[in-house]
Amino acid sequence: MAEDNDRIRLDKWLWAARFYKTRSIAAEAVEGGKVLVNGARVKPARALKVGDELVIRTLSAIFTVHVQELSPRRGSSKDAATLYTETERSKVDREQTGLYRPPPHPGAQARGRPTKRSRRLIQKFRGEPL
Repeated sequence: MAEDNDRIRLDKWLWAARFYKTRSIAAEAVEGGKVLVNGARVKPARALKVGDELVIRTLSAIFTVHVQELSPRRGSSKDAATLYTETERSKVDREQTGLYRPPPHPGAQARGRPTKRSRRLIQKFRGEPL
């Protein structure tokens, strides 16, 4: 799985390790300072090598990982898990904070026009005459 020259672009590795869904999202995260390599802000084209420590902030958690392997291709989640090892401190911190998901938009569930029953409930809630 390792490249011939033992180096790979940071955004490409983040995508292959399945921290981000697309390479462009990974590049934006690196540009935005959400990924630190050995404690420093870097550019997406930074050459990553085995042994580097990454701090990765996603919407759901903060990961601190050590690079174990390099892969230019995105594989299954089992393959992606072999590319890095997460520190024990990072695992404990993630378990303590729990999974954060932003609340859904109030109108996200609504589809189309309200039914007669739901329209009446809305009017009753608003205090409008039926």
